Amino acid sequence: MKDRQDVALVAGGAGFIGSHLCRALLDKGFEVICMDNLQTSRAINLERLESERAFTFFRADIVDPLPDAVTRRRDISRIYNLACAASPPQYQVDPEHTMLTNVVGTDRLLRLAEQNGARFLLTSTSEVYGDPETHPQREDYRGWVNCTGPRACYDEGKRAAEAIAFDFARLERAEVRVARIFNTYGPNMHPDDGRVISNLLCQALSGEDITIYGDGSQTRSFCFVSDMVDGLIRLMEVDMPDSKPVNLGNPEEYTILELVERIVAETGTTSAVIHRPLPVDDPRRRRPDIRRARTLLDWEPRILLDEGLRVTCDFFAEEICARHAEHGGARAGLLLSSPLRTPLAAE
Repeated sequence: MKDRQDVALVAGGAGFIGSHLCRALLDKGFEVICMDNLQTSRAINLERLESERAFTFFRADIVDPLPDAVTRRRDISRIYNLACAASPPQYQVDPEHTMLTNVVGTDRLLRLAEQNGARFLLTSTSEVYGDPETHPQREDYRGWVNCTGPRACYDEGKRAAEAIAFDFARLERAEVRVARIFNTYGPNMHPDDGRVISNLLCQALSGEDITIYGDGSQTRSFCFVSDMVDGLIRLMEVDMPDSKPVNLGNPEEYTILELVERIVAETGTTSAVIHRPLPVDDPRRRRPDIRRARTLLDWEPRILLDEGLRVTCDFFAEEICARHAEHGGARAGLLLSSPLRTPLAAE
């Protein structure tokens, strides 16, 4: 039997960030127990993990009682909660489930942490800052969130999850860490998840119109997934001086128009750029203040946007090619990412 310190539970481990986290933990010698309901995650993200002897997967929803095989374990010492749809098109499909995942699911995992004496890490979000009035956003900023809008199921759900986690910490029921994650991208993203980088890259590679919502002047900060996973593990392992949230994200800020320019340059697409109305409550500016992460974790992002886009572009090019092959090979207008960058012939 492995030592307590070697067993980690990852809820949402089949998701985009979760699957990378599972891989990193396995590489560090952890036994990894992954739970996911596969509602917005993809089983394909687990294919390279399931061959590992130290990896176990349970298809389970943390809104429901946790599997007996998990709750009976007494050697779990790290619990990462990444379970929740993370893009508006996904979490707005079933807003009630989104809220319950954040509230009920977080409570279930915290009770498991209490039972095991395990460290607990909640992946919260920059969405708790809403459409911020201060810039960049520091952890002590209380946010400007529309608590009755269409994004509230996620924004307020994460704020409630933080409240539960910090109550457990104050009552010394669990050792808690809270990461406020800013926009993250990279391989294993779902092509249809509705996030800005996956949307734009897939449109460019498929020869479709590139869609910008609003005038494109709104800003975001993009963190490559390997940097994010490194930050999450550092946060879990550090001895915390207090129970306060920590921003994790890339402080470099880009307008959506600047992002489109880089994607067009990377893919070589000739797609037209079209504008659509800005979604309700869409933040105008988003950029993390990461001074706390730098001081506490000795962490900051290392992957530059152009480098990360190149790797992500390669991933989506392969995904799109596989999709078209599966549907009869009609790939007119599809572009390959570097180094080929040439249109594929229609079949």
